[in-house]
Amino acid sequence: MKSLLHITNGDSFTSRLQSLQLKGDVITWREMLCEGKTLSSVGSESFWKTRFEFLNKNYKVSKSWFIEKTLKEYRSLCNHKQQDQIVLWFEYDLFCQINMLAVLSWLKTHRRHAEIYLVCSGKVEGSNKLYGLNELNDEKLLELYDNKKLLSQDDIEYADYIWQLYCSDNPIRLENQIANNDFQFEYLSDALKTHLKRYPTIKNGLNDLENHILEVAKEEKPNSRNELMGKLLANQGFYGFGDTQYDRMISSLKPLFSSFDPVKLTKKGLHVLKQEANYYSQIRDNQMYLGGSLKYSFLYNTDTERILKL
Repeated sequence: MKSLLHITNGDSFTSRLQSLQLKGDVITWREMLCEGKTLSSVGSESFWKTRFEFLNKNYKVSKSWFIEKTLKEYRSLCNHKQQDQIVLWFEYDLFCQINMLAVLSWLKTHRRHAEIYLVCSGKVEGSNKLYGLNELNDEKLLELYDNKKLLSQDDIEYADYIWQLYCSDNPIRLENQIANNDFQFEYLSDALKTHLKRYPTIKNGLNDLENHILEVAKEEKPNSRNELMGKLLANQGFYGFGDTQYDRMISSLKPLFSSFDPVKLTKKGLHVLKQEANYYSQIRDNQMYLGGSLKYSFLYNTDTERILKL
C-alpha cells in the first residue's frame, strides 16, 4: 500500500481538502515567494533568514508568527520522509506557480525517490474564466484529482532549472523559457510573462500592475480605498495576489493620489498614467527584489515585451 502526502497552496484550501477526506497527510506551504528576495537553496538556514527579513520589514510578520506558521509546517514536511507519493495542489497564477517551483526544487533534492503528482486548477471546459481551487465544487476537485499529472524526472529538473533562473540576479534568461511547452506545466509560461511585466516600464517607470492600479482608480472611480482594493482583487489576470500585497502597492503610489474618499488621482498621477511623466526616480527602491534580481536594475519594454538591463 503506497503512502500519500498532499502539499497545498494555502490554509483555506487545506481546510477544503481535508473536508474531501482523501487518504494521506496534508501540509500547507505558507509562503509568497513571488515577492521579495529568494535564494535558490530552498529550506536552507540562509533561505529562511532571507525570507523572514523581507516579510518582517515589509509585512510586519513577527518572528513568533513566522516560526509557528511557516517554519513549523516546513519542519513537518521534512519529517514526512516515508511517503511514496506526493501530490501538489497549486493554481494557475504567478503567486502559486512560483511557490510550486520552489517546492519542486526542494523535492528534487530531498525526495528524489517519491512519485510527484501535480493537481493544478485554471481552465474549466465551457468557460473563459480561470478558476482557483477553492472556486471549484467537490465534484470538479475530485475530477482534477483523478486526472492528476505524474511528473517525470525531466519535468522536475525543468521546474528546478526555472527556479534557479528566478533566483538568479538577471531575469533576462527567463524570457527564453516563455515559449517552452515541452513540460507538464500548463500555466507556467503565462506566469513567467506576468513576472517579467513586474519590472518598471520604460514609458513611465511603473510596472504593469502599478499602471493597472492607476487605471482602475481613474476609470472606475471607486468611493474608497477598500472599494479600489476589491476591484483589483476581482480582476487581476495571472497575478493571484492577496489584499496585503495590493495594500502595499497602493501605499507606494500614495503621492499619485489626491484622495481615497472617494479615490482620485493627482494631476501628476494622471500625467504618469498617460505616460506624459516618468515616475521611476520617485518610486525606485534599491532594496526591492523580485526573486534574485533587483526590480529597479531592469526595465520592461512594453512594445517588444523584452527586459533591458540598466
